[in-house]
Amino acid sequence: MPRKAKRARPVRVLTPVPEEVLDQFVQQGPLTAEDVEAAVQRFKKAVIERALGAELTHHLGYAPGGTKPEASTNHRNGSSDKTVLTDDGPLPIDVPRDRDGTFEPRLIPKHERRFTGFDDKILALYARGLTVREIQAYLAELYATDVSPALISAVTDAVAEEVVSWQNRPLDGMYPVVFFDALWVNVRDEATVRNKAVYLALAVRADGTREILGLWIEQSEGAKFWLRVFTDLKTRGCQDILIAVTDGLKGLPEALGAVFPATTLQTCIVHLLRHSLDYANWKQRKPLAAALRPVYTAVDADAAAANLDAFERSAWGQPFPMVVASWRRAWAHVIPFFAFPPEIRRVIYTTNALESVNAQLRKILKTRGHFPHDDAAIKLIWLALRNITADWRHAAPTWKAAMVQFALRYEGRFTAPSS
Repeated sequence: MPRKAKRARPVRVLTPVPEEVLDQFVQQGPLTAEDVEAAVQRFKKAVIERALGAELTHHLGYAPGGTKPEASTNHRNGSSDKTVLTDDGPLPIDVPRDRDGTFEPRLIPKHERRFTGFDDKILALYARGLTVREIQAYLAELYATDVSPALISAVTDAVAEEVVSWQNRPLDGMYPVVFFDALWVNVRDEATVRNKAVYLALAVRADGTREILGLWIEQSEGAKFWLRVFTDLKTRGCQDILIAVTDGLKGLPEALGAVFPATTLQTCIVHLLRHSLDYANWKQRKPLAAALRPVYTAVDADAAAANLDAFERSAWGQPFPMVVASWRRAWAHVIPFFAFPPEIRRVIYTTNALESVNAQLRKILKTRGHFPHDDAAIKLIWLALRNITADWRHAAPTWKAAMVQFALRYEGRFTAPSS
């Protein structure tokens, strides 16, 4: 199988540095890595100070040594030293001052101790599951600077407004498919650590691209909780969901029927199959899966029911009556699958797309014993999702064929993407 070509990252075009400037740094002879790093720091310091000086010139209305406007009583008043944290470590700079104290630098505002890029490094480390103490130790080792836990917490807490904005952002009016699933986290609640579920909704847009609609945290699921979730989706602009795919989440069918009565609820076939295989030992799993295959690959619901009856009477069905029972319990939400053509079946057959997201989240969450509160869990999961979904720009290769079938089957409800 040919290896998938890696997508090249866009390269920013940089303006060449004048030769005479470079000569000032390399004229002493060969440089070590430390020399280069020190030169970069010196250059960054000079550029920042020059930029701050230019800001002050604009503020005062005249250049250093120039003629002061007659109407102005303000003038330069030396500088104050300040150490800022940059993406290359701490950098001491001199910040120019004015006599009246009205100068407000924009590049590095007053009382600001972090330069562009440093906060992003903290957020990147936090999004990968590092705790505040681990980030502190990492920065101390890398930059030889002591960053307080309070500062790290302040940086990560600053994304709270972004999380709220993301949770309340407008949604598309229609989604062909939305997958619902959950993962579990430990959260401290009233001096007790409780196991809470974080529910995610992954949607497939009309153009085939994917989107996380939201995340919600709850200790227990039920119709009231799901009613709140679906009402939230509708309030944000989602007026129709053609197919909702889930794995027997409690209370979801009742709430979905109340808010989106026209939506088809489909049980994840792969989840049901995995649950069936849980009853078998390792040697039995493969032949048991093969025996069940005629059930979920049947051409229609009647053929599927007949194949399930045949499985129940077979040499594999008799030792595993609980497998047949599990399929019959979920049968009402299994049979919609058989009414769809193969192109749509491939889309809704499994919640693997969402399970892949959950698997990546679990790798990040497993380093955490528990979270101090719900907002801390949501903050980390949101930051992780921002990284995970960064490359979700293209539809699956098979989507065009499925889109045609959605348009035919849901004529009047399916809204074709604008070109």
